[in-house]
Amino acid sequence: MLDLNFPRYEFRFKNKENKIAVFDELRKKFLVLTPEEWVRQHCIRFLTEDKRYPKSHINAEKQLKIGKLLKRYDVVVYNADGSIFLVVECKAPHIKITQETFDQIARYNLSLNAEYLMVTNGLQHYYCQLDYEAETYKFLPELPQKTKNEN
Repeated sequence: MLDLNFPRYEFRFKNKENKIAVFDELRKKFLVLTPEEWVRQHCIRFLTEDKRYPKSHINAEKQLKIGKLLKRYDVVVYNADGSIFLVVECKAPHIKITQETFDQIARYNLSLNAEYLMVTNGLQHYYCQLDYEAETYKFLPELPQKTKNEN
């Protein structure tokens, strides 16, 4: 698989039905290793190992209802009080991050109300903080450490 713009992590792999699978430490199972899954697994490791967000506060690939549509978010990090700290949208490395990508995560966030958003294709990472009162967002150079009801 392609080297990504994340620190190097060790992963467990296995051959599953003639496809390579990677072990997801959050979901405790092997998943088919697609380019997007490669990015998602790196992102999860980045959040848990580098940012030190507790694994127990992170969900990956859960269903979300937006209006009448069922969608799936990639990664959500919760605060201890159950509010949402961060929503992450992962794309495969060959997918260019465009306004459409930001529109997608913004639609998801209409029902999630996260404090922060992250968009990544594994090569480029974008982080922003939302200000709901002013109805604006600010791009950040990196994600903050969690502070609200941290553990």
